[in-house]
Amino acid sequence: MEGGRNQLNSGNGTGDNVVRSGFPLSFWEAAVGALVILGFAMGLLLVYLTLPASDYSFLKLPRNLEELQILRDHLETYTSDYTAQVLVGYCVVYVFMQTFMIPGTVFMSLLAGALFGVFGGVALVVFTATAGASSCFFLSKIVGRPLVFTLWPDKLVFFQEQVARRRERLLNYMLFLRLTPTLPNTFINVASPIVDVPYHIFLLATVIGLIPAAYITVKAGIALAELQSVTDLYDFNSIAAMFLIGVVSITPTLMGSNEQKKKASAAIE
Repeated sequence: MEGGRNQLNSGNGTGDNVVRSGFPLSFWEAAVGALVILGFAMGLLLVYLTLPASDYSFLKLPRNLEELQILRDHLETYTSDYTAQVLVGYCVVYVFMQTFMIPGTVFMSLLAGALFGVFGGVALVVFTATAGASSCFFLSKIVGRPLVFTLWPDKLVFFQEQVARRRERLLNYMLFLRLTPTLPNTFINVASPIVDVPYHIFLLATVIGLIPAAYITVKAGIALAELQSVTDLYDFNSIAAMFLIGVVSITPTLMGSNEQKKKASAAIE
């Protein structure tokens, strides 16, 4: 970890900022996080209060396909009669999970397909996932530095170096990261503001990069009863297609790096 700290301090000018904050969070940083959690809790409470009196014991975050099918069966009725409430509740839960890196958003994506079909489900998943990633981005900008450095010091060094090297074609690189498993999406959300990825590039790469995976997951959610395991979502063809798209997106960045090296060599000669 000490080596990572030294590398960050000697980086492209942002390293001092990365290690400026200590751990744990300061009072004001913790207060900001608490206010965000309170805001999400109030949103969910308001949705709950607008629903009719009933037994809502089935309302819980699904952790496996069996729980997801039970939730889908109950929500199908409410979706037709209380569409707005279901949509708002879904959005609040998904954004909350993305903001605080809570596992299980894949089940929420499957649920979107089961309840709203392919087109509506993909639009909903891309919207909520982008909103959650953006919320995580801005929250991390305020309170995330000590967390990222504590959890992922080596990944942070690697990410910072790659962003600095590919600054001129950063959108292509960020698209590549979204489309391939090079770095976890949760890490990208939290670390991007710390290594100075501009928000407009982060936003555009997130919106475009999430569409292929969202389509695959939402489409699988329509045939939820036939799904045996979450691992069945991504077969070889799906993974190969997403990787190919990722390679195409990073190609301009790699070509730009080679051109810069050639120019540098010519200048030395």
